[in-house]
Amino acid sequence: MIGALGLMKERRFLPLFVTQFLGAFNDNLFKNAMIFFATYQIYNSVEAETQFSAVATGLFILPFFLFSALAGQIADSYDKAKIMRIIKAAEVLIMLVGALGIFVKSLPLMLVALVGMGIHSTFFGPIKYAVLPQHLDEDEVLGGTGMVEAGTYIAILCGTIAGGLISPTVAAFAVVGVALTGWFASLRIPPAPPLVKLKLDYNIFRASARLIGATMHIPRLYLAIVSISVFWTIAAILGVLFPPLVKNVFHAQKDVASVFLAIFSVGIAIGSVIINRMLKGHVSAKYAPASVLAMSVFVVDFFFAATFFPAGDGALLKTADFLALPQAWRVLVDLGMIAITGGMFVVPLYAFLTTTVDKSQTSRTVAANNIVNSGAMVAGSVGILGFTHIPGVEVVHAIWIVFLLCLASAYCAWRLYKAEDVPHGIDPIP
Repeated sequence: MIGALGLMKERRFLPLFVTQFLGAFNDNLFKNAMIFFATYQIYNSVEAETQFSAVATGLFILPFFLFSALAGQIADSYDKAKIMRIIKAAEVLIMLVGALGIFVKSLPLMLVALVGMGIHSTFFGPIKYAVLPQHLDEDEVLGGTGMVEAGTYIAILCGTIAGGLISPTVAAFAVVGVALTGWFASLRIPPAPPLVKLKLDYNIFRASARLIGATMHIPRLYLAIVSISVFWTIAAILGVLFPPLVKNVFHAQKDVASVFLAIFSVGIAIGSVIINRMLKGHVSAKYAPASVLAMSVFVVDFFFAATFFPAGDGALLKTADFLALPQAWRVLVDLGMIAITGGMFVVPLYAFLTTTVDKSQTSRTVAANNIVNSGAMVAGSVGILGFTHIPGVEVVHAIWIVFLLCLASAYCAWRLYKAEDVPHGIDPIP
């Protein structure tokens, strides 16, 4: 068996890895540059900052909810490599709009580009996982999935740091350049011809309802999708909370917010690699319940670390000043362990989705997962916004919502692991 890192030498994997890496990098470079610009240069209240962060997150996720069913149908009906090239070409145009918004400092134009990147990622998302069973051997799928997931979060790390550090002018040129590079990388992806030809349903609401209905009645897929959705709701809530938490609770500048997001990203990447080694290529939810329960412990400690963090006054802390505080390291360790245990939890579940159904149905299965994920993430982003507006509720109190979601994830993962013992065949998706 070729090891997960060994796949990086293979043309059947490396161009896909590079293409998805650059796409995730560009998403986060652009989104974080925009959010930090609004948080630190436009708004001056925790309510407005949390609201804009939630709105931006919701707008990016909304296309997943609306268009994933169509994306899954297209991905299963046409050559996946050709579709990826079209998607990456569209990214270049979207980023030209985003670059214009950065140049003229127009939040509406930036939000238009953000929605465009959400649509781009909606159509790319099902393919990056669904193509793996076509290009990789069965005992390589878990490793490949882990590498894609780890690469995604390393890209998030790099994009997050860049979005917080580089100037708007540099960001404008960078997002276009990265999009062009991603398109060139996509030209090297080997063909992945369709295994079935579907009659496309362009009614996105009917197609979404039919796809969810055809997928969620299968117990194993239902439990995997619900578990993944709860996890990404947690990630969405933390993404909304980080900028206002850093500024108003930890009294720090935006580069510290970049450090938070970077640690979260690296942690998930590390967790992805660890769980692949622990499972030794076998797709299973064996360690998922324990992983997310461990995650809940660190979430609770993060709450207390934030609650008793020394109140700041004067200028916002720079990264070096923040790291000089002994309490800061407890916060960072908690964040890192939340992310590592989260990566250990979610990666086997994605591999489970792509190996439980026939290869001709993988894109639609991932698309159904994306619909449910995105609906849960939008609900989480909007819900946490409403929660923080309750009189007497502070932004730090929202961490308890994350703790409760961890418990829900653990229950779903435990049921999924038990379902693995039940003999099953391949369930067709209409």
